[in-house]
Amino acid sequence: MANFTTADIKALREKTGAGMMDAKKALTETNGDIEAAVDALRAKGLATAQKKSSRTAAEGLVGVAVSGTGGVAVEVNSETDFVAKNDGFQDFVRKVTETALTTGAADVDSLKAAPYPAGGTVADKLTDMIATIGENQQIRRLKAVSVAQGLVVPYMHNAAAANLGKIGVLVALESEADAAVLEALGKQIAMHIAAAFPLALNADQLDAAMLERERGIAREKAAESGKPAEVQAKMVEGAVGKFAKENALLSQLFVMDNKTPIADVVAKAGKDAGTAIVLKDYVRFQLGEGIEKEVTDFAAEVAAVSGVPQPAA
Repeated sequence: MANFTTADIKALREKTGAGMMDAKKALTETNGDIEAAVDALRAKGLATAQKKSSRTAAEGLVGVAVSGTGGVAVEVNSETDFVAKNDGFQDFVRKVTETALTTGAADVDSLKAAPYPAGGTVADKLTDMIATIGENQQIRRLKAVSVAQGLVVPYMHNAAAANLGKIGVLVALESEADAAVLEALGKQIAMHIAAAFPLALNADQLDAAMLERERGIAREKAAESGKPAEVQAKMVEGAVGKFAKENALLSQLFVMDNKTPIADVVAKAGKDAGTAIVLKDYVRFQLGEGIEKEVTDFAAEVAAVSGVPQPAA
């Protein structure tokens, strides 16, 4: 009996872009372990190297707020897109984000404990919003960035309203350069970040477990090549190095020309401005990133093709 369901097949396909039968076979081979199945598909060249969360399904809004050298991004989730379009919900997300900026909240708990502009705490207002709208809502995450001197530049992709939308980006530039120069540069880099989805500022900051996982996948691919061990070792390190280069912001190729590393874009801007510019930090929040939302209209199709039982109601 299969140790996975139609929902597992759908989740695996969304993570990897693999075909239905390939996804079913991978889950069968891994006894229903989705993460192991992802690795197996990637080792066989049947999955993309890094799915960019473009198919996540949680609703709500991301908000961004900045003030000179500081900025913050906050994600607030709702159950439906209908609520995300509600003026009251949008006003709540906007005020919560501004509260995070003005109070210097370090995490969700401290933000919930902060005073809400209309009285009470942010947590009190959240409870009131849930009761009023009749739908569950949650403040999921926040991240603040700042520089000693310079500018934090915001960008909102797919904006639903001013500073509210589905992909919020902040770019922290430290420099003595004119604010107009930093604003223009920051906006270009922010648009790149929204499109390219870097996983860290530089290679040294990439998650060690993630890199080890990439190394394991690369080893399996190299072993299948049948080449000598020393060649396989070089193949593995080359693959891991390529992954790091493609996923660290400063080494990514600028999406506007697809040839210039972001580090060089920043260096040239500093040279043109006559003073150094340092890209200190960034934030990229995509609505629903990492959250899977159950969809049932796919089950009949999978069951018909694969014979896998549907999950119990």
